[in-house]
Amino acid sequence: MRILLVDDNPKFLETASRFLSVVPEVEVVGCVVSGRAAVEQAQQLQPDLVLMDLVMPEMDGLAATREIKAQPDAPRVIIVTLHNHQEYRAAAEAVGADGFLSKSEFGAQLLPLIRGLFACDPPPPRE
Repeated sequence: MRILLVDDNPKFLETASRFLSVVPEVEVVGCVVSGRAAVEQAQQLQPDLVLMDLVMPEMDGLAATREIKAQPDAPRVIIVTLHNHQEYRAAAEAVGADGFLSKSEFGAQLLPLIRGLFACDPPPPRE
């Protein structure tokens, strides 16, 4: 499973990348710091999953998610944020996000959430 990480905090990108590096079925294919870069890299890298922050420069995570989900064969998108409020969850769902996760739950809930998203429709094998 190919994952694109999107967050304007370099420490979070590093921590998330390190966390995911020990999961055998996961490959982090890119790390970007803005919503605009996320849209561009999602088109170029064609990840299976994008882990998207909400608050970022250039374009926020909701706008970026909306643009990514409008692409043909769009990847799944999980919003990963410090802002764990119901209105953000509703907004994420409205733009097509496939999941929502508080950063405080990242270590405990990310892998079960990912496995649940891909249980019925796993990503295609890469050659």
